Amino acid sequence: MKKIALFGTSADPPTVGHQTILHWLAQHYDRVVVWASDNPFKQHQTPLVDRTEMLELAIADLNLARNNISLHPELSDRRTLITVNKAREKWGEEVEFTLVIGSDILGQITSWYRSQELLEQVKVLVVPRLGYRIKEQDLYTLQEAGVRFAIATLNAPKVSSSTYRLEKDNSFITPAVNNYIWQKNLYNVVEEVASSN
Repeated sequence: MKKIALFGTSADPPTVGHQTILHWLAQHYDRVVVWASDNPFKQHQTPLVDRTEMLELAIADLNLARNNISLHPELSDRRTLITVNKAREKWGEEVEFTLVIGSDILGQITSWYRSQELLEQVKVLVVPRLGYRIKEQDLYTLQEAGVRFAIATLNAPKVSSSTYRLEKDNSFITPAVNNYIWQKNLYNVVEEVASSN
């Protein structure tokens, strides 16, 4: 059975941390399906179209032996169940889908829109994130709900989109994403540099 990882992310902006996760997923799944989305629990500074463009640039910068990562903006929806249903329509029933989530949202997943229906259709892969400990209680809740889950064995770099937005540290993003941010004047980067001179 074909194994597809479903990786939706806010990508506000996509960082080298996202790239590390994608690289790991590409080695462990037949296909990695990626999209930028609006997280109903977050405020987004940047329009979805720009986040999708930046995510495409970050994926293009990956130099992988296997060409098994693809961007699918048509899957983007605020409700993950809708996304999974779209994926099933696209790739069929004879596929094992794994929903990739960060440890920062592990405690929320059972409160998502029609979560029981969602979690019956997918496995869950929890990616550890710096500053967000994986709580035994959250794992127990998943187990009690009959959710099939695993924890990714990767060491993501200590970067995040929110830290980039605060610090504007270019080492957190790829040169292509950095150029896009400058061209579009996102995150007030141009204004901040001008005011510091």
